[in-house]
Amino acid sequence: MRRAEGFAPEYDEGSRVIILGSFPSVKSRAEGFYYGNPQNRFWRMLAAFFHEALPRSVEEKRGLLHTYGVALWDMVAACAIEGSADASIREEETADIAWLAARIPQATILCNGAKAYALLSAAAPELLPRAKKLPSTSPANPRYSEEVWHAALDEALRRR
Repeated sequence: MRRAEGFAPEYDEGSRVIILGSFPSVKSRAEGFYYGNPQNRFWRMLAAFFHEALPRSVEEKRGLLHTYGVALWDMVAACAIEGSADASIREEETADIAWLAARIPQATILCNGAKAYALLSAAAPELLPRAKKLPSTSPANPRYSEEVWHAALDEALRRR
């Protein structure tokens, strides 16, 4: 297993929702930004929700996030991992999500999958009232639902 580092949080003063993943995939780590695997449904789902073109470059992805008040981070800051599977994560260092949540105190937290939600529950249970577990956008998840994601985004962004 190789030790790998995650990414810094992507947010700004306009962020209104925090989407938490577990840890970047091999393809994301190679690209140097969140959800870099073109098979992951994340960017297609987000672009469809906002009625925008699918962002291709990291700059376009950042632009989409900042335009619509979406912050991204992963619950694991560093770990030993083989490939991209959450099940292979070992010796994880949990990200300081409480630090980010304090900078965006009104933001709803949407967890991209069960692993992110479980890690949030263990690391910062005080944030659970602000959090919602959603089906992972990973191509490996057969229970993914764009409708569930869109409803959660609508509720989170409408409240602000």
